[in-house]
Amino acid sequence: MADIADKQIKRMRALLDEAETSVAAAKELLISLVGEEDAPAPVDSASEIGKVIEGVFDGQNMIGPDGKTYPVPANYSSKSKLVQGDILKLTIADDGTFIYKQIGPVPRKKVIGTVEQKGGQYFIKVDEKEYRVLLASVTYFKAQPGDQVTAVIPEDDTAEWAAIEAAITD
Repeated sequence: MADIADKQIKRMRALLDEAETSVAAAKELLISLVGEEDAPAPVDSASEIGKVIEGVFDGQNMIGPDGKTYPVPANYSSKSKLVQGDILKLTIADDGTFIYKQIGPVPRKKVIGTVEQKGGQYFIKVDEKEYRVLLASVTYFKAQPGDQVTAVIPEDDTAEWAAIEAAITD
């Protein structure tokens, strides 16, 4: 009987973790749609901090040590020029707010490439390699397919994703 109760408790904790993540993701999505002015106030007090998770940025999301995916707001990724492989710290406040901080940037290099669009996805083509890029970065720099941009990629050049550093204008 205790075995069944332990399984139920584990399942309940997993469901609560999923619910907290979903609520926080919904809040982040809302912030990305309505802007920072409607965002909750920053967490100042240690008593308001709920959970801290470190993970690796995959170009779009943070992957936690348990393999769980945490949504990183595209405007934060773009503005911070996060690169695939960067180490992030996520604080999930007791009210469900997600607060990200880059704590371990990977070695980087800058490259020049051309913006391309295929099937609604944007890419930066550098020589013969294509790197995916966030729509938020493309729109922020007002880049169009065919435009040249400076992009940031990991130094080891193993990434699928790039971050736009700047648009190159004539």
